[in-house]
Amino acid sequence: MSKPFSGATAQPSTNTPKRPSNWRVVDIVVVSVLGVAVGVIFWLWSAGYGVVSAFTVAFPPIGALYGGGWLIAGVLGGLVIRKPGAALYCELIAATVEGLLGTHFGFTVLLSGLIQGLGAELGFAIFRYRKFNLPVALLAGALAGLALGINDSLVWNIAWALEWKLVYIVLAMVSGAVIAGLVSWLAVRGLARTGALANLPSRNAATERVV
Repeated sequence: MSKPFSGATAQPSTNTPKRPSNWRVVDIVVVSVLGVAVGVIFWLWSAGYGVVSAFTVAFPPIGALYGGGWLIAGVLGGLVIRKPGAALYCELIAATVEGLLGTHFGFTVLLSGLIQGLGAELGFAIFRYRKFNLPVALLAGALAGLALGINDSLVWNIAWALEWKLVYIVLAMVSGAVIAGLVSWLAVRGLARTGALANLPSRNAATERVV
């Protein structure tokens, strides 16, 4: 049966979700504040690396499990702002703060922040910045971990055997998914419950479906 002609031009559905790509001043301010706050955490995390490395002498690749702490900014920024570039921007701000505060890694943390931020950004871009549930957060964390693992293997762990590098990369992805992905997702839900995200796209995070 054919559809009767109504005489009016069909209008596109208003229920189709649009990708929120326009940044507002509040978005920039919030993600900047988040980046600075997490940058201080990065600095403290770097200070603890010396202690952790003492326990990984027998099998250095296991140190990758500590790496997820340096990936939180990207996933957190992406989950809170939910716009293209948020994950990368937040990770870069955090890395810059870490570098300015001083760390034994020097300003190589800026390169790490760029690469890791791109990894997290990819996790959200795969779903066109329309999904921000737990699986997406875990994926963003895992991809940031993949970026960390590859970067470290090329810059710091050059002399390692291939097997060790592969183990390091896999463990970095696990750490990224758990520490950066799961913890950031839980943190955003917690912040949403307090009303702190009222003016942001993530304001309803506390009541959104897990999957």
